[in-house]
Amino acid sequence: MKQDVIVILDLGSTENTVLARAIRDLGVYSEIHPHDIKAEELKAIKNVKGVILNGGENRVVDGAAVEVLPELYDCGFPMISIDHPTSKCAKQYASIPAEEELKKFVFDECGALANWNMKNFIEDQVQLIREQVGDRKVLLALSGGVDSSVVAALLIKAIGKQLVCVHVNHGLMRKNESESVIEVFQNQLNANLIYVDAVERFLGKLEGVADPEEKRKIIGSEFIRVFEEEARKLEGIDFLGQGTIYPDIIESGTKTAKMVKSHHNVGGLPEDLQFELVEPLKQLFKDEVRACGVELGLPASMVYRQPFPGPGLGVRCLGAITRDRLEAVRESDAILREEFEKAGLDKKVWQYFTVVPDFKSVGMKNHARTFQYMVIIRAINTIDAMTATIECVDWSILQKITDRILAEVDNVNRVCYDMSPKPPATIEFE
Repeated sequence: MKQDVIVILDLGSTENTVLARAIRDLGVYSEIHPHDIKAEELKAIKNVKGVILNGGENRVVDGAAVEVLPELYDCGFPMISIDHPTSKCAKQYASIPAEEELKKFVFDECGALANWNMKNFIEDQVQLIREQVGDRKVLLALSGGVDSSVVAALLIKAIGKQLVCVHVNHGLMRKNESESVIEVFQNQLNANLIYVDAVERFLGKLEGVADPEEKRKIIGSEFIRVFEEEARKLEGIDFLGQGTIYPDIIESGTKTAKMVKSHHNVGGLPEDLQFELVEPLKQLFKDEVRACGVELGLPASMVYRQPFPGPGLGVRCLGAITRDRLEAVRESDAILREEFEKAGLDKKVWQYFTVVPDFKSVGMKNHARTFQYMVIIRAINTIDAMTATIECVDWSILQKITDRILAEVDNVNRVCYDMSPKPPATIEFE
């Protein structure tokens, strides 16, 4: 690893990511690790220059305050503590130090160099991927979203034709999404791409399932099963590439943080998984993933495309998935994206989409009573997906989108606009 590293040990802080980003903004790489890391594990991390014990409101677990192992204090790394009283650290802070204090610790006390950049990150990951994979093959779920696209480009740079990309059409894709994936990756980028039509298989498994966590786990597990089946048709597949990024991990819960929601690539993996995971982006925030994609030479249209959850429209068709509501989500989402692009909002707004709840409301159409679904529009801005604000869309644009959805989408008689920031809401509804 070329980058110097400041290790943050999570002792229950809710601001680990804030601290990590503050250090990365100084040009120094920072990683977050669990409080119970062992001395040999800490020493095994290359180029560690210092350690921060980051305590906080979640420090008490099962009635006892979590502590680091005493052996860590003898590792020889400069160490400070934040909101974590200990006689072992010379410097202690009640909250995250101001920028100047952080600089003093990182550069003066730790002697770290400001060498955190995407070029070095990519070089490090290419080396680590080659060491992990050797001459074997990696199977990658290629949805065409930002994360999987960047992972694909990184793996291609590292191992070339040893990467086998699988695109699964689970019936929960956006309009024309699968066709676009095939065009870009197979026809333009010449990727080793396998296309799997599993629409009926997924929708059958999801029939009648309303609980969002159960839906996510079914979709995640079924994805893995499809990959296992495809792997059996190939030789030498020992690894599964994944576009896991840091917000996925933190939202799926840690030893001192409660779960917000499970992610198909974190909490939904089956226990009998037959692959070893390759997750080169798992310490990156979303903006850093995009920067990585740019450095790898991916086209802007791919790097800056709309984020899309692994379970796809399955978590935007709220409650038990029905085909009529799924189609309403797909068509209304396409209209929203088309109108945002026309208005130039596609380059301004970080994420925008529609959802359709699993209940109906009374309406009127052609002088007759209707009892149909509503479409909810969500448009938010964020840097790292950990917090988000609402985009104030011009009324005339919203009116045009509303008129089109009501006129063009079947089984819909009402359109609403979601005004909820994150927190207290999450970006997705489920």
